[in-house]
Parts: sequence; structure tokens; C-alpha cells
Amino acid sequence: MSTCCLRRVEALRSFLITIDTEGDDIWSKRSSIETRNASFLPRFQALCEKFGLKPTYLVNYEMANDRGFVEFGRDLIARGAGEIGMHLHAWNSPPVHPLTSNDAWHQPFLIEYPEDEIRKKIEFHTHFLEDVFGVKMLSHRSGRWALNAFYADMLREFGFRVDCSVTPHVDWRSAGGTDYRGFPEQHYWMSKRNIALPGASSLLQVPMTIINRSPALMIRATRACENISDLPDRVRRYIWPLDWLRPNGSNLTSMLRILDTAISQNRPYVEFMTHSSELMPGGSPYFPSIDSIEKLYRDLNELFSQVAKHFCGRTLTEFYNKMLPLSCSD
Repeated sequence: MSTCCLRRVEALRSFLITIDTEGDDIWSKRSSIETRNASFLPRFQALCEKFGLKPTYLVNYEMANDRGFVEFGRDLIARGAGEIGMHLHAWNSPPVHPLTSNDAWHQPFLIEYPEDEIRKKIEFHTHFLEDVFGVKMLSHRSGRWALNAFYADMLREFGFRVDCSVTPHVDWRSAGGTDYRGFPEQHYWMSKRNIALPGASSLLQVPMTIINRSPALMIRATRACENISDLPDRVRRYIWPLDWLRPNGSNLTSMLRILDTAISQNRPYVEFMTHSSELMPGGSPYFPSIDSIEKLYRDLNELFSQVAKHFCGRTLTEFYNKMLPLSCSD
């Protein structure tokens, strides 16, 4: 157990690191996918271990076929230094079921597929990861943040305990995804009848830490507008400015502010996320160069040094286990 867990924060606040572990620069929508970013992950892992933090790597199909990452993941599991969970990109995860004229470009959400295809993809990828890494898959994040009730049912059927696909305050419908406005900001046991509500199911939802900085009165007023969903994205971002606990190269101040908010509100956790490809130069639009990666690591070092003073690093499943006695009934 890390020293931070021996302090008073052990009973209160968890710092959860989630990494969408996927191919290089998925944003470019290339027909072929490389996985060079796997070789850049040991540096990030070493930084996490320096501060007693334990990442959860949510792994998709191409990364589970990368020999270097598989070795990295197996070592991580053996040392208890983190967790391997599942991340599913529907357009290139077997069994292949073309949904558009060019799935590599359109990148359809899993929830857009027929239900029998959704089940087949979840079943295949779950068992594939379990065979590769030799452990039961317990944690999950959907590709492109898309979730619905059937998807959640399938996660329960295949033994998942915790999901982190919900992005509070964010509406993805313009791209074909899920509208998460009105979903809880903090963890809850997902209702089987309505995934936006707490209930009695065995699946713990751990929403991404996203804080709405709009005044409460403005939030209520703008949500009352009948056609608010039709507003341009740039207008909605102005009306509802959101802080994500996700580095983009220029938001260290807002991430530190999130920590302060979590402490002042006595939140039981905050959830940090990034993509594995954002940890290598040129692996994403946000960090195109070596210099940008070096700045990222300076920011992460400062962020994690503050985290270590007030939070305890846990994997998603460790957080699930901590919350298990607090489960409730529908």
C-alpha cells in the first residue's frame, strides 16, 4: 500500500487514471493503424509509480495485438502496478460487420450496430483480452463514449463490474452518440431500466470528471430553451464551459482547479483520462512534437505532485471494491 493510503485521504478521495489504450492518431482516420505509442507508455507508468498512482489501461483490439504492449501489460498486472480493462472501437474490432461505405473514416459507435452484432463484438473482445492478459476483464470504457441500456446489459452479462463511459454535461448526439446531460457527475450503481439513474444493478458507473463552470441560474435558463440541442457547438461551449480532467497542453490551471473543487466538495474520487497515443510526439493533434510532450510531462509532474498530497491512487476495480459495501437496491 502506498504511503498516501496510510494517511487520512485513504478513507475519502481516490485518484483514478484511465487511459484509452489504442492505436496512433485515431483522429486522422487512417485506413491502417499503427501502435508505436506502446513504446512510450513505460515513461508514463514510471511517473505514475513515482507518485503512488495506479493507472487503468482500457485496451482496444490493435493494442492487444502489439507484442510490446502485451509484455508491458502482463508485467503491470504481475506487479500490481495498474489494471488492464477493455476499450472497444466498433469499426475495427472483430467480428467485422461493415456499417458504412468506409467505417475507418466514419468510425461508427457500437450502439449504432444491430444488437446481435453488439453482443458478438463485446463477447469476442472480452474473451480475447482475457486470453492475452490472463485475467478477468472487470473495467470498461466504450469507444467514443457511447453507451445505452443494451450495451450496459451486455457488460453485466460478461462480468464487468465498473464502466467509465459517462461524460456528464456532454451531448454527443450530433455525432450519433449519447446525450449525457442530466446524468450524475459522480459514481452510481446503474439502474437496469435507465442508465442515467441509480439503481440495483451490479455495474458501477464512474463518470469522467467534468465540471460545469456556468452559474447555476444560467444552466437552468439555457436548458429550458426548447431548441438548445440545435445550437452550434461553439455556442454551447460558451454557455456551458466545461473543465475536463484531461490534459490538452494548455489546461494545467483548470486541472488544478478541478482538484481544489473536488477537495472542497469532498468528492470521493476524481477521474483523469488521456489516450495512449497522446503520450507520444505526433500521436494526436494535441501533442504534435517532442517539445509538446516535454511540456505535457512538466504539467503532469506538477499535477501529480498535488494529487499525491490529497488523493490515493486506485485502479477502477480497486475503487469498485471500495464502493461495494455502499451498493443499494432498486
